[in-house]
Amino acid sequence: MATGGKKMESKKRKRDDQKPKGGKNQVLGKVARKPEKAQEKGFNKEKHMVTKVEKKEPKSAKERRLASKEMTELRKKKRKPNYNLEKELALLWEKMRCHDVSKEDRSKFVSEAFRKMGGKFMEIAGSHVSARVLQTCIKYCTQEEKDKVFDALRPHFLTLARKKYAVHLVKKLLDSASKKQFEWFVSSLHGQVASLLRHSVGAAVVEHVYHLAKGSQKRSLLVEMYSTELQLFKDLTKINSARLLDIIAMLGLQKSSVLQHMTLVIQPLLEKGIVDYSIVHTAILEYLTIADKTSATDVIRQLISQIEGSTNSDETEVTPNLPKKLKNKSKRLAQPLLVRMMHNRDGLKIAVLCVKHGTAKDRKKIIKSMKGHVRKLALDQYGSLLLICILSIVDDTKLVNKVIMQEIKKALNDLVHDKNGRRPLLQLLHPNCSRYLSPDDLASINYTVPSIISQGEELAETDVSTGEGQKASVEGKKDPSLRRSELLLDSGLGEGLIETCTENVGALLLSNFGREVIYEVAIGGADKILQPLSNKVHTLYEAIASLAAVPKGTDTKEEHVFENFHSSRTIRKLILDSPEFASVLWKVSLQGKTDVWAQGHSSKVLLAFLESTDSKTRDLAKSELQHLIDTGVLKEPGKN
Repeated sequence: MATGGKKMESKKRKRDDQKPKGGKNQVLGKVARKPEKAQEKGFNKEKHMVTKVEKKEPKSAKERRLASKEMTELRKKKRKPNYNLEKELALLWEKMRCHDVSKEDRSKFVSEAFRKMGGKFMEIAGSHVSARVLQTCIKYCTQEEKDKVFDALRPHFLTLARKKYAVHLVKKLLDSASKKQFEWFVSSLHGQVASLLRHSVGAAVVEHVYHLAKGSQKRSLLVEMYSTELQLFKDLTKINSARLLDIIAMLGLQKSSVLQHMTLVIQPLLEKGIVDYSIVHTAILEYLTIADKTSATDVIRQLISQIEGSTNSDETEVTPNLPKKLKNKSKRLAQPLLVRMMHNRDGLKIAVLCVKHGTAKDRKKIIKSMKGHVRKLALDQYGSLLLICILSIVDDTKLVNKVIMQEIKKALNDLVHDKNGRRPLLQLLHPNCSRYLSPDDLASINYTVPSIISQGEELAETDVSTGEGQKASVEGKKDPSLRRSELLLDSGLGEGLIETCTENVGALLLSNFGREVIYEVAIGGADKILQPLSNKVHTLYEAIASLAAVPKGTDTKEEHVFENFHSSRTIRKLILDSPEFASVLWKVSLQGKTDVWAQGHSSKVLLAFLESTDSKTRDLAKSELQHLIDTGVLKEPGKN
């Protein structure tokens, strides 16, 4: 037993000797760690956790801002490969675009910017910041440097023309391009005009090129929208006429194929609402010259729907905190499509077609879309003609008075002195007068679609109140004289116009444009339409006579109305055309004072009394003026 016990103890000791040192929890196969190192690791881990917490929670607001700024910078550097270059260029840009910087310093900044760019124009052109720097450099750099940039970007122009920020750089390069460079760019657009016009950004480049282009270059851009044959063969575009009918006749094209191709080009533009560009206006008008009645009507309906769709756009609020350029752009985009179209004659013609060939309901929506923009339209060269068209056609005078005439009344002081603003007023006083409207203006107002008018002078309309079909003339059903009376007298415009002329009598007589307004008001308009307001017109006569009664040589800032070129001729016309005015003027201003006014421009005023067809007017002045004729101071009318 003792021997067996000793054996068991020896085996136990062997097992204990084979166990690894370091405690009962030591895992086999691993080296035991010293207690000091374990404690050091725990301390370092705790220290790391504390540092991490401190980084997450900056002590102050300033430190938090700095940390956020550093994080933003790191993200931008990862996202933009040329971020550091853009920052350097932005600093140079702030220096070179200052107004007070000298030309020498600006030239140095531009050269430094080009050196930093290192020929990376394509990468820079697509960036929001650096593209602006490159635009400023092109504005102030030498022609040699401009050519260098143009040549570097030449292969990429069509790509850049579709980019949001690069498109402005392309426009800038085109503005400063040489004749040869511009011709190359126009030729590079061959086959791309229609696709670029459908692009929201690229359309602006085509429009810009169209404005800069000459006659033959404009034709080359337009004919691509007419036919595929004209795209395939450039030589076919070398013709003298830009009218589509002439091109079809000269080249022997099939009208049906041209019409089909133009439909494919114009339809997407109408669907996207890209109809406020000059080149699109011209293409649509040419399309309407060859289109049948159904196709022409469809296009006009789509145009009207686009105008109606922008009715509420003028209610869009512009953010007050925007920069001035962005604010102006936002205001322009917030304007109705009808207002944005009024920048050329073709846009005017399209608007006239929408008014003429639209139903009563369409016309109502078009007029409502003008609310708040009547003054702007009236002061515009083509917008004023659109207002004339509406005043001459639309039978719903209650709506016109409510929307248009009320805004015109508020702006009378500005309109009577303006070259364009006076025209809607003169149209009501003397319709379609060649003195105030040129042949082109009258042709634009009377523009119609041939295929629709050829079916008859009358168009089917739907009455808004009854919903029943009715026939209405393109020029309106209402008698023109009745329409004029309702617009001029019932709206109160006539009374307001007389009061405005009376209050501003001196300024209007001396003005090249205002004198025509005061003349038409003073004679009562064509057909004496202002006859019901004769008492107020007589007050205007007295105001003119009182101004003319001011003694000659009185120290005033302005010329006397008898000696001024414009006012003397206006008063002379009034004497010839209005015996009542001649009587008031003679009694208040001239009787007993003819010797003073026998020389210069005022002599024409005196002779007008003798040239008048009214016997009473001639008798007023004959006795007093006879001695001036006898002495040779005045020349007898009818004798040289």
